[in-house]
Amino acid sequence: MATKIRLQRHGKKGYAYYHIVVADSRAPRDGRFIERLGSYNPNTNPATIDLNFERSLYWLQTGAQPTDTTKNILSAEGVYLKKHLLGGVKKGAFDEATAENKFNAWKSEKEKNLSTFVEKTLAEKAAEYKRRLDSEVEKNKAKAAELARKKLDAMKAEEAAIRAEAAAAKAEEVAVAEEPVATQEPEADETTAVVQTEENTEEQI
Repeated sequence: MATKIRLQRHGKKGYAYYHIVVADSRAPRDGRFIERLGSYNPNTNPATIDLNFERSLYWLQTGAQPTDTTKNILSAEGVYLKKHLLGGVKKGAFDEATAENKFNAWKSEKEKNLSTFVEKTLAEKAAEYKRRLDSEVEKNKAKAAELARKKLDAMKAEEAAIRAEAAAAKAEEVAVAEEPVATQEPEADETTAVVQTEENTEEQI
């Protein structure tokens, strides 16, 4: 039976994560498997890998063939390095203590690099957040300044309208004051009119 170490897809559309499994190469991708070795989540930065190191090493030593992706995962986790070092011990190139020291040194260097990468990523996220925050503050300041300018323009326009209205009212008052008063003819005295009428009557007689 050809045994493969491969990924088994889980999760939802657009957010998939994978189980690392040992399965018969004839089985469907998401079908039956022999043993689950861990999980792989590529949605985080860096990717989250949870791996049973000893069982993964065992299956490699027994001839299980990993797919390209799982081979990269196992290599990143040091399984291939440990297999290579154990092969060197079997061949007598160095003893088991030396192999363990080499593996621990590699693991320590990897953890240091990972820690540096995480710190750099966090610093970049913080800088990006600060940049976006500063940009938002500048936009808000610009909006506030524009609103204040519009309010000031509206107040000036309203003040100009009030002044124009007051000037028009004052001009109207001045025009009314300077208008000439119409002269009225004095009414004839009723007494005079009666006397004249009587005189005319006597003359006629």
